[in-house]
Amino acid sequence: MELIIDRVSKQYKNNIAVDRISLKLQKGVYGLLGANGAGKTTLMRMICGILTPTSGAISFDGMDVSQEEYRSVLGYLPQDFGYYPEFSGLDFLLYMGSLKGMGKAQALGKARELLQLVSLQDVAKKKIKTYSGGMKQRLGIAQALLNEPKLLVLDEPTAGLDPKERVRFRNLIQDWGQENIVLLSTHIVSDIEHIAQDIIMMKGGQMIYRGPWDETRGDLEDFYLQQFDEEEQNA
Repeated sequence: MELIIDRVSKQYKNNIAVDRISLKLQKGVYGLLGANGAGKTTLMRMICGILTPTSGAISFDGMDVSQEEYRSVLGYLPQDFGYYPEFSGLDFLLYMGSLKGMGKAQALGKARELLQLVSLQDVAKKKIKTYSGGMKQRLGIAQALLNEPKLLVLDEPTAGLDPKERVRFRNLIQDWGQENIVLLSTHIVSDIEHIAQDIIMMKGGQMIYRGPWDETRGDLEDFYLQQFDEEEQNA
């Protein structure tokens, strides 16, 4: 199992959002760190096949991410996820299951399992418009896991979660990364500090660091901030 990002760039007129990034990811959890505008979301949208690179290529086990079959192995939670306020949580997951090509019985069984996993089983039949921000985020996490993806891409997935929910989420992601690839974008260092096997840092569309967090010689957050300070001084 391998995701290959080969010299990928994305340019909008005079703005280079992602600049010649190459990565090879295998089973495990990878943390993607960077400030707003670093290019994280653009990179993730290209990995998910939503955006087409200006140059370079992205493939999963030899399959280009533009291929229809790729959808069956992908789970994605964007930063701004669109919900249908009049749907119940259960109906929403069943709808997402149909979009992912799942049979009704399969989707129903998996939806119930995931609602339990994210502690929404008691509000499964209530309309999403009655959910809190944290509940909507947990529903988003559930839909990303619905088709048991081999590649799970999460953009700021802990937004709106309380501290207890964050811990539960980190444990879930750590378990998922045992047999699959998880790429998790965040600006909250503690979300990935102890679960990511590799940290990837981006600034100005470029990758400025990749490596295990323990190679940062102590505090990851201090190291992260130091990288940006050094970049500013060299600018």
